[in-house]
Amino acid sequence: MTFPRRNTRRISLGGIPVGGGAPVTVQSMTTTRTSDVEATLAQVYALRAGGADIVRVTCNDAAAARALGEVVARSPVPIVADIHFQHRLALAALEAGVAGLRLNPGNIRDPQHVRAVARAAAERRVPIRVGVNAGSLEPDLLSRHGGPVPEALVESALHEVRLLEEAGCDQIKVAVKHSDVPSMVAAYRLLAERTDYPLHLGVTEAGPPPSGLIKSVAGVAALLLEGIGDTIRFSLTADPVEEAEAGRRLLEVLGLRERRGLDLIACPSCGRAEVDVIAVAREVERRLKAEGLSLQVAVMGCVVNGPGEARQADLGIAAGKGKGHLFVKGRVVRVVAEADMVAALVEEGRRLAAAGAGAADPAAAPPGA
Repeated sequence: MTFPRRNTRRISLGGIPVGGGAPVTVQSMTTTRTSDVEATLAQVYALRAGGADIVRVTCNDAAAARALGEVVARSPVPIVADIHFQHRLALAALEAGVAGLRLNPGNIRDPQHVRAVARAAAERRVPIRVGVNAGSLEPDLLSRHGGPVPEALVESALHEVRLLEEAGCDQIKVAVKHSDVPSMVAAYRLLAERTDYPLHLGVTEAGPPPSGLIKSVAGVAALLLEGIGDTIRFSLTADPVEEAEAGRRLLEVLGLRERRGLDLIACPSCGRAEVDVIAVAREVERRLKAEGLSLQVAVMGCVVNGPGEARQADLGIAAGKGKGHLFVKGRVVRVVAEADMVAALVEEGRRLAAAGAGAADPAAAPPGA
């Protein structure tokens, strides 16, 4: 099943198309000091393996700006420089060859400084993301609107967009992030009505998992299902690789990106189950992930939904009393005892992989690469 996506302008970020019907991309941000080139690149590579298509790094001082050239040259993905307060650092980042900039309207207050950055970016055809956050909104907007309401976020974003356009910059992406999910959703809906630039989605400062994941999925998925959104980030208080993995997985679940890795379908278990579905499912997940297999696998505990789910997956177990039917590509191949279910699924998974039907590729090329 597919659903219509909002029609937007298309920009190019380091060769990756954004907007205009291009695949939705996953972004994350390093937590290292950018001046530590080796540590930063190690995290960039880990993020890429985790599912990030674009990685943002901070450019918060002169040392970070000096390091950007090497980071950009050795990165496997486009690098975006995150800029706050000092427009000169944005100019230095452009000189270093970054693929994009993120500017926060709430803390680069001088319009002339914004225009200077916009002109330099326009000359290089480097996109700028206008990144509005509820926590750093301009004081006058907070006063006039009575707080960081959706209308205030959108007004801030569109004012900054006009400044960029006046300077000849048309490679623009926009974000209006809020830590409150309903406010975030409302802000993006309003923004989508007011502009056709591509939008970057996120619930800002979502917090640690699992609550941060729940907030992020609630906000981002709601908008993606309405066709709104061209790039996403899960802003978690966690290892950023978890952000990338979760964002990528969400896009796969929604059918917005091709599946990579394991897709485990398993029933929640109930009084009908006559095998330990929870234990079997956990061990199957652990073993098949360790194998690096890209498969859809069903582990089902009874005959109500079991045969149907198992038949539709690449591999599946439809369990009965202490045993289950093993399905491979929709066909029952044998009956296995509960104690042998995990081993049987791993064995068949390896066979499918050897036949070219299940090899994972965690470093698959990003869209447009």
